[in-house]
Amino acid sequence: MTFALDSRLQADTIPIGDLSLSSVLLLNDARFPWFVLVPRIPDASELTDLSDDQAATLMREIRLATGVMASLARPDKVNVGALGNIVTQLHVHVIGRFRSDPAWPGPVWGHGTRTPYPDHATTALIERAAALFQAA
Repeated sequence: MTFALDSRLQADTIPIGDLSLSSVLLLNDARFPWFVLVPRIPDASELTDLSDDQAATLMREIRLATGVMASLARPDKVNVGALGNIVTQLHVHVIGRFRSDPAWPGPVWGHGTRTPYPDHATTALIERAAALFQAA
């Protein structure tokens, strides 16, 4: 079976690059710095669908993404979550939160309308994030 990214994730994100297990995506919403890690495991929908080795690798990648988020955006808090209520494909959100963001202190899901990044900002942000992932 071949891995394919869920069409909703594909529509809402911008690829940053690949780690050993996961594809790293940027959610295209300028209101919140937000990575999505998607393990390239066909048909995985729950963390428990991963082998022990895959789960350990994913945890290392989450820690890496959290560190990159901290360096990239300098948030007050980094939220990590794997919900999958709408997109069932296993994916992990790594979201930089600020006390000044429009959803603070509540959840970001369902808050307001997504604001896509301007094209000129997207390129610079992706390049910077990719460099931080490579350097880590």
